[in-house]
Amino acid sequence: MDPHALDQPSEAPRVVDRWGSARTGSPAPAGITVDEYRDHVLALVAPLAAEPVTLDELATAAPARRVLAEDVRSLLDVPRFDASAMDGYALRGTYLAAATPDSPVTLRVVGDIAAAPSAAPAAGRGASGATGEAVRIMTGAPVPDGCDVVVPVERTSTRRFVPGAPPDERIEVYEPSRPNIRHRAEDVAVGDLVAAAGAPTTPRLVSAAASAGHATLPVHRVPRVAVLSTGSELVPVGTAPGPGQIPDSNSLLLAACVRDAGGVPVRVGAVPDTAEALRAVLDDVAPHVDLIVTSGGVSAGAFDVVKEVLTGPEDAVPTTTRGRSDVLLVAVGMQPGKPQAAARWRGTPLLGVPGNPGSAYVSFRAFVRPAVRRLAGHPEPVEPLVERVATEGWRSPAGRQQFLPVRFVGADGVAPVGPGAHHVSVLTRADAIAVVPPEVEAVGPGEVVRVMVIA
Repeated sequence: MDPHALDQPSEAPRVVDRWGSARTGSPAPAGITVDEYRDHVLALVAPLAAEPVTLDELATAAPARRVLAEDVRSLLDVPRFDASAMDGYALRGTYLAAATPDSPVTLRVVGDIAAAPSAAPAAGRGASGATGEAVRIMTGAPVPDGCDVVVPVERTSTRRFVPGAPPDERIEVYEPSRPNIRHRAEDVAVGDLVAAAGAPTTPRLVSAAASAGHATLPVHRVPRVAVLSTGSELVPVGTAPGPGQIPDSNSLLLAACVRDAGGVPVRVGAVPDTAEALRAVLDDVAPHVDLIVTSGGVSAGAFDVVKEVLTGPEDAVPTTTRGRSDVLLVAVGMQPGKPQAAARWRGTPLLGVPGNPGSAYVSFRAFVRPAVRRLAGHPEPVEPLVERVATEGWRSPAGRQQFLPVRFVGADGVAPVGPGAHHVSVLTRADAIAVVPPEVEAVGPGEVVRVMVIA
């Protein structure tokens, strides 16, 4: 199935349901692969616009890492000047050609340079190139003109500097020395590329940008993602459930997953199983977020409200309040997480995942997390899987890609967490999710499996 074919404009909003009927008249398959559906999801979203953000905010605010929207080039030479790489003495290297432990070279100290602007020019600094002269210098300080070597203090008769003590009047040097000088622009020159568009703003990048003269960086805007659970049986956490009721855990799960993926969660909470209530909530949040994620209501039940709102008749809904478009409800060849929904609501992308917590989590990792990362500007929104070795065997459903919670065993092994992979308690004990291809019906001990690591 070509996932992009569903994005082509038509005279009427396209609605494809998971059983293979298309309301615009074109046939649709009864199911698609994980990769095909992920491609369709990623086609619904695009990287958000750039905004300038200060380095201070990038270093201290959440999310911890943003994504560069443009190439960043240096505004300064780094280093800005020839700088000492050691605490020691700056001088001409030719003075030391004949120096030996038995016949050291004696030099007169004519200046003192600290790594501070007020230290330049220092008294005697201009005479440092004269025969038999040296200047005491600290790490990072500008090297005086005429000097091409910094001798570490521990390789001189001084041995070590005492804080606050004046420099020795004379020193002895016992052997030739390496230059120990960081030359101007040897790291980065003005105009050099510091980081390319798409790079994450790691602590290293923030530091490099500051050294290169930047105070702000152009980064993609952080995605705002609304998350909600559907179900009249759901009650707020902390509320004692009545008969037939359960706490709303899914909206918390999805909100935390959005934050972990680098987005800003807008947690709506639970919405009753009525089309009117769901439409009202979607109308309210759609203008203020970049993505909507719902849980529950996408299967074949009589009260699956997300499916009803996305595919049901709209004859009774005023034309001005109709919000859905580009609707796809489909059975994805995976376990768990088979029923999935993708659409737009008033132009805002919407992804619907199953209501079972285990299925919701797997669906988020497989589809929603890549969408959030694409919105945030990551050039590779689908994170690579890691290879591990199965220490125990297990069965996998024929024709469906399996997502199985596993725990780490030893240096590179994994084993199933336990029975009931759909149970939320299993996820709390899992270190990763094993991803088993649909053509594999059994994983044997010692076989290599690919896993998505749970951070």
